[in-house]
Amino acid sequence: MHAPGDIIIGGLFQIHSEANKSAIPVPLVCSGHDFETHLQAQVMIFAIQEINQRKPKVLPNFTLGYDIYDTCGDVRFAIRSTLQLLRGPTDPQSCSSLGDYPSVLPEPHAKVVIGERHSEVSIAVARILALASVPQISYGSTSELLSRKLKFPTFLRTIPSDAHQVEAIAKLVKRFNWQIVAVIGSDDEYGKYGSEHLIDLFSGNQCIDFKMILPGYFMSNKTKTRDKLAELMNLINQSSAEAIILFTKESNVKIIMEAAVQMNINRTLIASDSWSTSHKISEMPGIERVGQVFGFISKKNEVPGFEDYVKSMINSTTNTFLKDNLMHCSPCSSPSTSRNGSMPSQRRSCLDPRCLVSYIDQDESYNIYLAVRVIAEGLRRLLKCDSEKCERSADFTALELFREIKNVDFTVNNVTHMSFDDNGDPTIGYDIVKWDMAASNLRIKTIGEYRPSGEIILQEHLDHLIRESCNVTVTAYNCSKTCQPGFELKKKRGEPCCKECIRCRKGHYSTGKGMECEQCKEDQYTPLQRHRCLEKPVVFLTWSDPFIIAILLFEMLGIVATLLVAILFMVYRRTPIVKAVGGHWCFVELLSLLACFCLICTFTGKPTKLSCAAGLPVFGMTFTLCVCCILANLLQILAGFSFNKRLGNWLKRLNQPLAVVAILSGVQVALCAVWLICRPPFPFSQPINKEIILGCNKNSRVFFIAMLGYIALLALTCFLFAFKGKRLPDLYKNASFVTISMLLFLVVWLIFIPIYISNKAEKYTRALEAAAILVSSYSILCCHLAPKCYIMVFRKEINDENAITNYIKKHFEQKGMTVAKT
Repeated sequence: MHAPGDIIIGGLFQIHSEANKSAIPVPLVCSGHDFETHLQAQVMIFAIQEINQRKPKVLPNFTLGYDIYDTCGDVRFAIRSTLQLLRGPTDPQSCSSLGDYPSVLPEPHAKVVIGERHSEVSIAVARILALASVPQISYGSTSELLSRKLKFPTFLRTIPSDAHQVEAIAKLVKRFNWQIVAVIGSDDEYGKYGSEHLIDLFSGNQCIDFKMILPGYFMSNKTKTRDKLAELMNLINQSSAEAIILFTKESNVKIIMEAAVQMNINRTLIASDSWSTSHKISEMPGIERVGQVFGFISKKNEVPGFEDYVKSMINSTTNTFLKDNLMHCSPCSSPSTSRNGSMPSQRRSCLDPRCLVSYIDQDESYNIYLAVRVIAEGLRRLLKCDSEKCERSADFTALELFREIKNVDFTVNNVTHMSFDDNGDPTIGYDIVKWDMAASNLRIKTIGEYRPSGEIILQEHLDHLIRESCNVTVTAYNCSKTCQPGFELKKKRGEPCCKECIRCRKGHYSTGKGMECEQCKEDQYTPLQRHRCLEKPVVFLTWSDPFIIAILLFEMLGIVATLLVAILFMVYRRTPIVKAVGGHWCFVELLSLLACFCLICTFTGKPTKLSCAAGLPVFGMTFTLCVCCILANLLQILAGFSFNKRLGNWLKRLNQPLAVVAILSGVQVALCAVWLICRPPFPFSQPINKEIILGCNKNSRVFFIAMLGYIALLALTCFLFAFKGKRLPDLYKNASFVTISMLLFLVVWLIFIPIYISNKAEKYTRALEAAAILVSSYSILCCHLAPKCYIMVFRKEINDENAITNYIKKHFEQKGMTVAKT
């Protein structure tokens, strides 16, 4: 179709739906006249005529012409047509020769091109048009690949990019709470990039039950197509997907839908913009049985005045092309089920204007109309036109026109705001449509919109659709949709997407509806149902605890007993028995025991810095002092009864009680002082199970073990000295009782350490420490000092120097040794 003019606008449209394809070179042939795309080409003609005839004039003294070619939706035809549009004024038959690759090509015949519809074709055309810097404005190509300006510098479009469409589809899937989807694409720039981008967006959020990319031979090779279609139908039949997205061109979807109707497959489908409002598919017999269909199209609008223009075309004698096709092809030869449902189900005459009007779409047609208006606005700015005249002549270059078109920013008919971003994409959103299968005549209704900001808005009365999708528990396709509180959805073994309800782990919770289990905070725990988090109670050794009450009673008893022993020792301080256990050193021993008993209360109540510091470190110092006093006493006894000259001399040198006590206890004091200064114990809280345990952190296991180890070393030394001293004359059994007390101390702490390590975060750890200190103190009090009190009170006859002398004399006489009197 051609009309002369001062400025020529090229057009590429798929007037015929099919082109012959073969693995071997054959003559190019088109077939299958498409009335819908034919009318889209008529929109371009109508819009150009409107510009030429509008008053006041848009382009005074200039007339727009057009040169429109049929691409048959095939790259080969499109390239040949593009070369025709690029022919120079001296070569009307072909594109100007490139010769030796000159830097400037001759100005082309067409200054701008509208088209093509399919992304695959537009990509090939855009590469050629970029050679001559001719702007290309597509009304239907949505591939995001075309937004790459380094590859396609002069490409623009009046339809949003697939980058926005796939985001819109992903948002719709999320809005309806569909967890499992399937994606069907095609091996072309439109279907391949769109489906891959969708899968990237779904990654981690929705499960992809299956993905199929239809091969390039689909539809052209009947045998291979049949095999691939059978494979696809089998996948759909076995799929657990809640929604199947068909991101491919209309011709591929038509074959799939025919098979779905034949096999009675019923699913929820999401249509890309290539077929979401397709007459060929929506009017297929039995299409209402395939299930729900949701779709996306660029913002719909009616081309003003175009319907009247189409009606007038029937009676026109100038449109011979349309007349010829109307005589050979019957667009209404089957019962009509038009989009708005207004056509009665009966055969109509091909020349009936109402029949032809039913093929007018409101998405791509409007995009074509916008493309013409954008070109007119660019020309008006370039030629510096007002309502009376244009200042410039028509000797501009295509590149100049491209720059002006790229920067347009205006509103068309006070309805649509048109501007392009840096990628040449418009700032236009999508309409969301739904096929109303319940209506007697299938209707395609707009149910919402997707805005470029990323927001999906559905009509208020459609909220029930979302509720139905979100509240369903189990369907035939999703296996399990939601769970009771305390459970989460997890993938079933052997199933790619099917999920089952699994109870949340300990310390995790879920409010239900299939939500993933989340971990509670450290100071919280979950009840048995795992449906919420509860605050952990703070737990420490309270004064009312039965175990603590028992320990405190023993502590008080120990303090009283120690004081009574001290009183007795004070009363009998000049008697042999007090001298036998160390004389005045026994009071130091009693004082240290009294301090140990008093320390027990620091292990009770809420831990503080002071109570933690006064616990084990102070115990280490005081108990060490007690053991050192015992050791000094044992050295005195051994030195006094040693008849080995060498050993006796060595023991006599060591028999310095003050030095022994001061040096040995000083080592422990120094060790504990460094502990308290450098790494002092401190209060801490440890969440464990259903409680928060308050306790004391030793802050240094090394110092703790060193402190205990040093006491154990001294206790072991006392044990060995006492054991050796059992063979000496000992009227009061002092060595035997020291042996028992030291052995008891060692056993208690050997038992305590493993218990402490395995229960370091339990509530009763500090109580165990207190019990160990209590038993250690009682071992000295009961085994070492208490027997001496018994002698003082009940066996006074042996608390006498003569009794001791006679006992020693008798002991050595039994061994055959003579004892001199002193």
